[in-house]
Amino acid sequence: FEEVTLRSADGLELAAVWHPGQPGRAVVVFFHGNGDGWAGGARATELARAAGYAVLLPEYRGYGRNPGEPEEMGLYADGRAALDWLAVQGTPREQVALVGNSLGSGVATQLASEGRAGALVLVSPFASLPDVVAARLPWLPAHWLVKDRFDNAAKLGRVTAPILIMQGAADAVVPPAQAERLASSNPAARLDMVPGGDHAMVWTAPVQRAWLGWL
Repeated sequence: FEEVTLRSADGLELAAVWHPGQPGRAVVVFFHGNGDGWAGGARATELARAAGYAVLLPEYRGYGRNPGEPEEMGLYADGRAALDWLAVQGTPREQVALVGNSLGSGVATQLASEGRAGALVLVSPFASLPDVVAARLPWLPAHWLVKDRFDNAAKLGRVTAPILIMQGAADAVVPPAQAERLASSNPAARLDMVPGGDHAMVWTAPVQRAWLGWL
């Protein structure tokens, strides 16, 4: 990887890393989950790089050494900055494959709903962040208290690019039923339920092979 600088619309300079690929291959933009970063993104895209795909690993505001505080609208701005950088490099949007893991599914879905990608892969996604909180803490009025929404279920129907949803059947963080709800919100979406898969399955070789084969 080489380090590059992304510039958000609200004036932040954000560090990201870039791995050039073979000419003509898609560019994978991997949006990591909460508490993750470049190291996790590198593991999750290891087979993509070996197959010749270019890979861009953005890191959100407030993560690593990046300035700012992470919040929903800011993370969307960071994602747009990543795609703006690719556009400057001459990458057409139909060659961009967005891969969002867990929290990153919110960023990837938002960008895909804006028509900025040729393919969308969601691994261990949620219907919305309040839905995750409500499933874990059913006594809490999560839909009133959780500020950041990341409402994937409301946005996925606007995505016209091909969609793959991969959910672990043994995910203890996000109930698998949320992936089923996501898939039902867009008839063109393909849902792969992974037997025995947990919330960390994005780093496993079988899951990487599966979404690469779909691409």
